[in-house]
Amino acid sequence: MSFTIPAVAKHTATIIFIHGLGDTGFGWEGFANNSNTDPALQHIKWILPHAPPRPVTANKGAVMPSWFDIKAFRAGFSQDEDEKGMLETVGLIQGLIQAEVDAGLDPGRIVLGGFSQGAAMTLLTGLTSPTKLAGLVVLSGRLPLKDKIKSMISPHATSVPIFWGHGEADPLVAFEWGSASRDFLIAEVGIPAAASKEDPTGLNFNSYPRLVHSASTEELNDVRAWLKKIIPSN
Repeated sequence: MSFTIPAVAKHTATIIFIHGLGDTGFGWEGFANNSNTDPALQHIKWILPHAPPRPVTANKGAVMPSWFDIKAFRAGFSQDEDEKGMLETVGLIQGLIQAEVDAGLDPGRIVLGGFSQGAAMTLLTGLTSPTKLAGLVVLSGRLPLKDKIKSMISPHATSVPIFWGHGEADPLVAFEWGSASRDFLIAEVGIPAAASKEDPTGLNFNSYPRLVHSASTEELNDVRAWLKKIIPSN
């Protein structure tokens, strides 16, 4: 299931944004609606999916919205991961992407993004997608399946622009996991680093002092500025 916010103006681009653990798509409704007040972003349709409920091991088996099981919090960049659950979610997200393509939208006008768990799924889906997307937005996330990702990535993965935002004070998905993920993608996968914060190509990594496991106004404004370059109205 997902929640859709239609474009205010003529629809020429779509953002699929994946929420984090325990949340729903409605948790990002404010970000989408606030973005739609900007005349330069009113051509964008927002799709906000809801994760299915499942037991989460790290939360003592409690059932909650989750894109995959988490075995332990703060287990590090390399950890025992729920590959089956992750790949099931990739299939769900790919279905949303394909539905937009089937409706006539160029995949080069689709941005995939997410926060925390959703950021991990954004990376896994976007880097393995059979169709090249316009870009990826990764907020407070880390690279999943690090030991397998190089054998899974699509040929065009190294040319997909990535906006990455991470709080330096994040106590849940540690900043060092995010920066280690960035370094791995650049050194081992071959994704080029953006030349500057204003560069819309490559991997654009942005750190935010004192920001914990959440998104700040500054960070979201940076995302919007990046989106205007990646999927302009024309």
